[in-house]
Amino acid sequence: MYPVSLDISGLLCVVVGGGKVAERKVLSLLEAGAQVRLISPQLTEALHELAVAGRIDWLARYFQSGDLRDALLVFAATDNRQVNEAVAREAAAAGKLVNVADAPELCSFQVPAVLHQGDLSIAVSTNGKSPALAARIKKQLEADYGPEYALLLELLGRIRERTLVGIADGQARRNLFENLLHEDILRWIKNGQWEQVRSHLRVVLGPDADF
Repeated sequence: MYPVSLDISGLLCVVVGGGKVAERKVLSLLEAGAQVRLISPQLTEALHELAVAGRIDWLARYFQSGDLRDALLVFAATDNRQVNEAVAREAAAAGKLVNVADAPELCSFQVPAVLHQGDLSIAVSTNGKSPALAARIKKQLEADYGPEYALLLELLGRIRERTLVGIADGQARRNLFENLLHEDILRWIKNGQWEQVRSHLRVVLGPDADF
């Protein structure tokens, strides 16, 4: 599998199925800003609320040929193996990326377990062999990568925008950011020692740096 992060904001993704697995797929797609088309005669309560609110396009029927038109990503998440296989076949024939619940051999992509801390994303994939193991590893990572990483990344993003415009040399940029990442900076942020953080940034960026 080739790992990649996709910008799916505003793009159509189709989910076939209306149960709990489909619900998880839909919620993650909406979180990423996708346009979601959901195909199922029945929905969970949460999915029905999303449909009533107009947040998803619900086709209240079984899957039909042509339902994957214009989709970037396709998710087959029914409890019917034959339906899932039909969705996978049509997606493959149309050259679309498809994920089939509990059938890694039918998938052209897998959805990893993902830990989010702000703009930091850490994905764990087992190539579909053990989602449970991926979830366990993700839980272990949560203890090591707390909210301080989100704050640090936000700070580094602001510094990049404000200070690197005039630095053309790539090595100089790399050196600057390596110097910013003091071995104690995460501890300072986690403990709320912001004056120590500011002092360090002034040493690296100069006393007049705006951050």
